[in-house]
Order: sequence, then structure tokens, then C-alpha cells
Amino acid sequence: MTREYGRAFAAMRTEAGEAWRDYTRHAFVEALGDGTLPHEAFLHYLQQDYVFLVHFSRAWALAVVKSETHAEMLAAVGTVNALVAEEMQLHVETCAKAGISGEALFATAERPENLAYTRFVLEAGYSGDLLDLLAALAPCVMGYGEIGARLQSEATSERYADWIGTYARKDYQQSCAAVGALLDGAATRRLGPEFESSPRWQRLCRTFRTATELEVQFWQMGLRP
Repeated sequence: MTREYGRAFAAMRTEAGEAWRDYTRHAFVEALGDGTLPHEAFLHYLQQDYVFLVHFSRAWALAVVKSETHAEMLAAVGTVNALVAEEMQLHVETCAKAGISGEALFATAERPENLAYTRFVLEAGYSGDLLDLLAALAPCVMGYGEIGARLQSEATSERYADWIGTYARKDYQQSCAAVGALLDGAATRRLGPEFESSPRWQRLCRTFRTATELEVQFWQMGLRP
């Protein structure tokens, strides 16, 4: 299922090729849909994903620093709030039900796959501009939107319905559309209306693809508690 999250995202998604399918239809994802994912693996993933979201929130805060307009700043701030106040809270509540305290969750030791991905995203922002950062951030945001929407209609089990519902629901889908609009605007502002013909475009697509490949490795990590 392809979602409409903007022109730049659609072009980058196409350039990512098979890596995008490997990510959005990974065995971990399919096991969420049919309920066969072991609960131990799910909790392990949630703990690592919580740590990921800590750094991901910092990367979105960096997007505020890299913004050139008030509209860009507002979009970045809205995403930071959604991550910290909503998405991370889901992880806290789910893990608490399994006896994992908030303190223990925050102190989770990062796996190498997590470390590689989060630092790649942050480095894209530190060394580049907002557009470089968004190219690294977009696969996570929109990929989860695609996965949630697809599993909402295809899942054959209710076991992980809360997780699926988080990314399928209207407000998350609206967040994906907002990030897509931010990406389109950032590309147009910095590269011009025909941004796909810019000398920078292929480098941005490589950043997007690398982040996508790191998402694949993150799922693989999830299968190895």
C-alpha cells in the first residue's frame, strides 16, 4: 500500500528500490500483523525503539535549529511534541504492563544497530542542512505510516492491534502528510521547483536509502532478543 505523503517522499521512495519493500514488509512487520511475533521479541523491540525515539526526538529538535522559516520551525516543533508526549508514552505504558519501569526503559542499553541508525540521522543534520536531515528522518516517519495503514486492513490477529492502531490512526497519518509537506517545501526552497534535477538530489536519495536500510537492520535486531 502506497500512501500519499508528498512528491519528494514518493520520488525518494522509488529511488530506494527493493530496500523500501525489505523495510515495510520485513518478517518482523508481517509477524506483527499475523500475531506470530513472540512477546519477548516485541518487548525487546519496544525497549530499543524507546531509546531510538529519544535520539529521534533530538534529531527533530535539531530540525528547529536548521529551519529557515517560521513554518518550518512550527512543523518540526509539532513533530517533537508528538514523539515525546504521545509515541514515547505508548512505549512507557506498554512496557509498564510487562513490569518494565520508566526508569529501566530510559536506561536501556543501545544495541549496535540502534546506535548506528540514530547517529547516522543526527550526523546528517549536524553536517548538512534541514533537507539533509529530513532525508534521513523521512523513512521512519512515513514507513511506519505505510506499515500501520496496511496492517490495519490486512492483519489477521488482534494481538498487536494497539501498536498497529497507533500508526494507522488519523492523527499519525496527518503527521506523515505534514512531514511530507515539510520535505516538499524544504526541497523547493533550497533546490528549486524542479528539485529532482538538482545536483544534490541523488545524494539526498542515498541518504534516504541508507536510512531505509538501517530500518531493515533495526527490524532484524528486533527478531534477536
